[in-house]
Amino acid sequence: MILYKNMVPGTFCARPNRFIAHVQIAGKEEICHVKNTGRCKELLVPGAQVWCQHHDDPNRKTKWSLIAVQKGERLINMDSQIPNKVAYDYVNQGGLGFVPEFVKGEKTYGTSRFDLYYEAQGKKGFVEVKGVTLEQDGIARFPDAPTERGRKHLLELQKAASEGYEAWVLFVIQMSDIRHFEPNSATDPAFAEALRQVAQNGVRIRAAECAVTPNGLVITKEVPVQFL
Repeated sequence: MILYKNMVPGTFCARPNRFIAHVQIAGKEEICHVKNTGRCKELLVPGAQVWCQHHDDPNRKTKWSLIAVQKGERLINMDSQIPNKVAYDYVNQGGLGFVPEFVKGEKTYGTSRFDLYYEAQGKKGFVEVKGVTLEQDGIARFPDAPTERGRKHLLELQKAASEGYEAWVLFVIQMSDIRHFEPNSATDPAFAEALRQVAQNGVRIRAAECAVTPNGLVITKEVPVQFL
């Protein structure tokens, strides 16, 4: 499990821009860095309980970071930097069905930089990691906003697969109790179509949910991937 230090509860008030939020913490409204530049409109609603990390670094512009939010019965981690870290541990520990001899973060291929590169049993592979915070009726979806960069990564993975690399997309669902994952066709039909295409051309698509606490998260199990 990836752990956070110095976590405290608060109440979300407002998000004046994508980088900061106003949060009521211990009776005082604090400015918090939002560690997710996505829209997250269904999560960050006034009055929502959130969990924030306190920082002692005097050089920081803000003393707080907004890490997680309560949505109904679910606690959702919305830190966009954490999926790569839990995915690194997951791959290293055999989560993809094998234990690699070597794993490295951020490896350039073509015009893309993939999140993970591994070597295992004489094979070489890339893993592109996508953090998922959008949930509707127990279904996790990605993306929550159009992403041309995400579509480009998919096509680059397909090219890598055609050249003999193993290629994966791992959707890290930053919550638990998910029925299945599916691409968000309504929000980004181009990404959804690209995901369907690459899945038929050598790219392996996986989605895994996480156990989330106010202090951290860890990948627990895979969930089904469905294409509409």
